[in-house]
Amino acid sequence: MLSKCANPECSSSFLYFHEGKLFRSETSSAPAGDDASPDTGMKKTARRIEFFWLCANCAPKMTLIKSGDGIAVQPAVRAQAAGL
Repeated sequence: MLSKCANPECSSSFLYFHEGKLFRSETSSAPAGDDASPDTGMKKTARRIEFFWLCANCAPKMTLIKSGDGIAVQPAVRAQAAGL
């Protein structure tokens, strides 16, 4: 459940979906248990979906990236700075 901004330096509480920016992250882990799919005989991988939120103050300046097993906050790169 979302409770606060994903930026660790921000203490804004999550209240509404229309404020800020919502991020969805899907991860897959090692095969779940010893259960094999009856159709293919292959083991299934467990998928996990997590949601992260940046508040209206942080969203224009920050973005989220996958970092190892988790999520990290980093400054957003503007299109002008990227030469686009």
